[in-house]
Amino acid sequence: MQQLLFVEMVLKLAAGCVLVLLPLTTSRVLGLPKPERGLWHRLLGAVLLGIAGAIYLEGRLPQSSGLGLAGLVVINLAAVAILFSSLVLNLGASTGRGRTILALTALLLLGLSLLEIAHVPMN
Repeated sequence: MQQLLFVEMVLKLAAGCVLVLLPLTTSRVLGLPKPERGLWHRLLGAVLLGIAGAIYLEGRLPQSSGLGLAGLVVINLAAVAILFSSLVLNLGASTGRGRTILALTALLLLGLSLLEIAHVPMN
């Protein structure tokens, strides 16, 4: 079972890194429609990175029986990191309204993560 989780983690980690770092190139290489900006590709990559981190974390917890709050925190924080970096590097939305929505979404996910952290059992 641990080997299966490890393989899944590695695949999601690799795909997530490629999508976050090279979203437009990935579209071209895979023959997918090429968007103006790689925001959606980066968000998918962030989710895959978050899931890979959650798999790693949940596999290391002794009493884990699946994806729990700790894993959800990792997924949310990965999405927050990509949203904020897209905003800072101006790689996301091209309008002020779009940037505002992305910032609000990131802040809401960050707040949700902090609430989840408060409820993660420490034993």
